[in-house]
Amino acid sequence: MRGLKWIVAAAAACGAVAAQGQAGGSVVYIQAGKVLDRPGQQPRGASTIVVRDGKVAELRDGFVAPEAGATLVDLKDRFVLPGLIDMHVHLFSSGDPLTSRLEAMNRDREDEVLQASARARTTLLAGFTTVRDLGGPPRGIRALRDAIARGELTGPTVVNAGEMISISGGHGDMGGLSEEAYDAFHPRDYNNVCNGPDDCRRAAREQVRLGADVIKFAATGGVLSNVAGGLGQQMTDAEMKAVIDTAHGFGRKAAAHSHAKEGTLAAVNAGVDTIDHGTFLDEATAKAMVARGTWLVPTMLASATAVENARKGVLPAAVLPKAEEAAAAARASHVLAVRMGVRIAFGTDTGVSKHGDNAKEFALMVDRGMTPMAAIAAATTGAAEALGQKDRLGRIAPGMAADIIAVAGDPLADVRRLETVGFVMKQGKVIKQD
Repeated sequence: MRGLKWIVAAAAACGAVAAQGQAGGSVVYIQAGKVLDRPGQQPRGASTIVVRDGKVAELRDGFVAPEAGATLVDLKDRFVLPGLIDMHVHLFSSGDPLTSRLEAMNRDREDEVLQASARARTTLLAGFTTVRDLGGPPRGIRALRDAIARGELTGPTVVNAGEMISISGGHGDMGGLSEEAYDAFHPRDYNNVCNGPDDCRRAAREQVRLGADVIKFAATGGVLSNVAGGLGQQMTDAEMKAVIDTAHGFGRKAAAHSHAKEGTLAAVNAGVDTIDHGTFLDEATAKAMVARGTWLVPTMLASATAVENARKGVLPAAVLPKAEEAAAAARASHVLAVRMGVRIAFGTDTGVSKHGDNAKEFALMVDRGMTPMAAIAAATTGAAEALGQKDRLGRIAPGMAADIIAVAGDPLADVRRLETVGFVMKQGKVIKQD
């Protein structure tokens, strides 16, 4: 990406300030009024969390005085829990489609990197210490991921997919219809468009080469693509299997963008790790997901946002009927998934909705039949397992990354408490404290 190293270095000067040294040293004592250290189990009462060198070292009962040289964080009147994980975001998308369209001709790729870094900071301040970015410029998101990991920019840990793999004309083929726009960006820059199993293996390998931690593909049509082709299965069963097997061969998880039940079932049978959206589920598909242990990432917030934006006319005309169809089916499908015991990991598709509003998904999950505890577990222990990182994320326990948040009130009684996070620690550094 042209000039990207210079841009990231320049941004580091302001981004690193918020991330550095606010905890005051390598040892931090957090005195907490209540701690949900292992979501799914009952919370602890008054406790002290000892953090050393970015990891949780101990949990002690009561309020323990800090050792000499340690920093004390007073959260005695707060409810403390692990940092939240969003399994489906788009940091390179603003969540404001009209503004994006109006400004597109005056923005370069370097502008997008800086804007994405600001969205990453907003996401972290909202309590999300880890995100899975499922679609954006491969070089840009890889650079942002690495700058955050080095401490040069403030943001959540990023697990990135690069560009979504798509068939020609499918959801993910961003080439336009006009002669000037056709193939303007794809597949020359990203090589994400494929046709046939062999070509789809190549596309998956290309995303790995560009730095992807996870491989995403479009099993079905999509709501936001400017293609009036509906939401049915687009990628063949053989093409899906080629992508998934290639991802697994490189040690990556595979995520399927999927709406229609036929596409979802085909992806599940091919061994996909997560179904993202899962809008049109039936009992047979849900049973297959349960049998294979496939995770559902429902992204309930996205469908409502897409309908709202399409009706305002700020999205292409082809979007509206698809958005209304998806929104009408999504609630029943997700109620079915909860009832049948499908494993659910928290995800929002933020970038369709606005960054920083991620926690609004929790109330929608509870509305679909999940308890507040189950919804919180989906964004902590469940999401960590779906990422393949349950040994370092999702719990407050010795040896785990010190990704910790706190809220006023009890989110187990009112899950909307998570929409206002007052304290954020990432890997032992205090990022936010009201």
